Amino acid sequence: MNIIKKIVFLLIMLVAVEISADNTNEDIQSWGNVTAITSLGRFDPALDKVKLWLEAQGRFGDDISKFSQAILRTALGYSVYDNLSFWFGYAWIPSEPTGSSSFDEHRLWQQMIWNHSLAGGKFMSRSRLEQRFDERGDDVGWRYRQFLKYYHPIKAAPKLSWVVWNEVFVGLNRPDWKADNGFDQNRAFVGLGFQMDKQVRTEFGYINQYIRKPSANDAMNHIISLNVFMNF
Repeated sequence: MNIIKKIVFLLIMLVAVEISADNTNEDIQSWGNVTAITSLGRFDPALDKVKLWLEAQGRFGDDISKFSQAILRTALGYSVYDNLSFWFGYAWIPSEPTGSSSFDEHRLWQQMIWNHSLAGGKFMSRSRLEQRFDERGDDVGWRYRQFLKYYHPIKAAPKLSWVVWNEVFVGLNRPDWKADNGFDQNRAFVGLGFQMDKQVRTEFGYINQYIRKPSANDAMNHIISLNVFMNF
């Protein structure tokens, strides 16, 4: 459990550094996510290594008083090994930010996922590259995201686990809309996971999201997060 304590400590320190930043606008939000992954081998044994990804998210902000964003993602993936897969997908993101006009964003995205057993738990690395098409401009925005996650079963309740993760977003160019290059945002999560059965897992907890905004005050969101993951 020492590794869990170290990871939680690092996340707390990261959040503390973010909270100490001046000139930030803060909000309380709730995010819900359902992600389902299945093998096309269900339909044709020759396609056993080909995977389908379906994901839906709903986000509510302004102290959880109004809808702020939805995300619909789909992708096809290929499992090189049981613990290594590559994906190519599309996402539609309608947004209704507080105090601004609503807009839509479309994304193409590619990612690599690597899983590994570590210190009695599970470690996951997800590297994602996005091409972002925002209706507020004509340019394509490029962004890189690095996600690291670790969860460890609780001995007294094996179906429960401690979960920590962190994701860093980095803009790779400066399109003619409101995105910028360099550090974009960071998300840090601490919570609990529950393995309902072999195919369904839920995770509930807190996300601290820090967003850098070059032309306005930075934003910090305190997020109640519920995720449901299904793997068939």
